[in-house]
Amino acid sequence: MEDLDLDQELIRAALPQAVLAVLSHGESHGYALAEILRQHGFARIKGGTLYPLLKRLEDHGFVEHTWQHDLAGPGRKRFTITEQGLDELARTSAAWHRMSQTLTKIRTIRQEQP
Repeated sequence: MEDLDLDQELIRAALPQAVLAVLSHGESHGYALAEILRQHGFARIKGGTLYPLLKRLEDHGFVEHTWQHDLAGPGRKRFTITEQGLDELARTSAAWHRMSQTLTKIRTIRQEQP
């Protein structure tokens, strides 16, 4: 998919919802999560952005992690979405949809002049 050429503030606003959406399909470690986001247009997401976000989502109870230990290398965190995270994803998805509808109306409805 083509990289999103969006304002950083818009990406920052969308990223928590995108992370929760990816995790709603199954657990993931950070690198794989970043790769999925990249495949869907979030090309500029780096570890310095993603891991603090995952920590904030965990602090709010939206995700949790377990350690996966591997004999071939260091352990890594595997993140899963919680029930509270699924509720938050539904809430933010609905809010994003309402905002999109509002912006579409503002752009397309002829405004009466005062």
